[in-house]
Amino acid sequence: MGEYSKALEYYEKANNIYEISLPPTHPDLAGSYLCFAVCYEKMRDYTAVLKTLQSAYKIQQKTFQEGNQAFASTFSLFGRVYRSLKEYSKALSYFEKCLEINRITLPEKHPNLGLNYSNIGDVHRLMGDYEKALAFHQKALNIQENVKCNPLDCATTYMNLGETYREMKDYTTALTYYQKGLKISEEKLPKTHPDLAVIYHNMSKLYFTTQKYSMAMKYVQQAVEIGQEKLPATHPHLVEYRETFQKIRKKQ
Repeated sequence: MGEYSKALEYYEKANNIYEISLPPTHPDLAGSYLCFAVCYEKMRDYTAVLKTLQSAYKIQQKTFQEGNQAFASTFSLFGRVYRSLKEYSKALSYFEKCLEINRITLPEKHPNLGLNYSNIGDVHRLMGDYEKALAFHQKALNIQENVKCNPLDCATTYMNLGETYREMKDYTTALTYYQKGLKISEEKLPKTHPDLAVIYHNMSKLYFTTQKYSMAMKYVQQAVEIGQEKLPATHPHLVEYRETFQKIRKKQ
């Protein structure tokens, strides 16, 4: 629901019980640290994410054999953090480790593989290799559009494709994918979810680039409104939304 501070409160209560009642290398304790990591990731507190991820990983190394499926989600989280920190080579390395495990332990069309491909495609986009990005996103969609999976994972791939085509300056195709991702996200998320704000901001940037300033303003206002309600005043996303708002306002 995007209520990250409340989520942390409950994770802390659960973790306090785990730490008292479980051995220090119990897998459930690692799972608890991963919950923290996901929440901190949403809050963009990457120092806290890496700290809790390392705690989880140390337990997993003592508990599971190398290549165990449990490592896949941990590697994926490491990849996402390093992607956000713009350390793309590290991010790609972790996503590829995750993919290697999933290919061995999961069916060929498992939804997690679709998410893997989408994440790898996004890193290739960020590294400027659009051909590889499109190839991996297509692999993701071949799974996500044909098996039962979390619709929001499919929406993420659509948005990643939209970003790729936007950077390639194919704005018509970019808009098509943005609209697909937005439709799913608006159906599945609360109206003030921070992830929706990210999508609205991406839409705004696209319309700004194509000089459709009224549409750009419409979407950035939605992003700012959600950001102001759900994010701290200094959150990088909210700062970026406000900067885009000012940029568009100067063109109107």
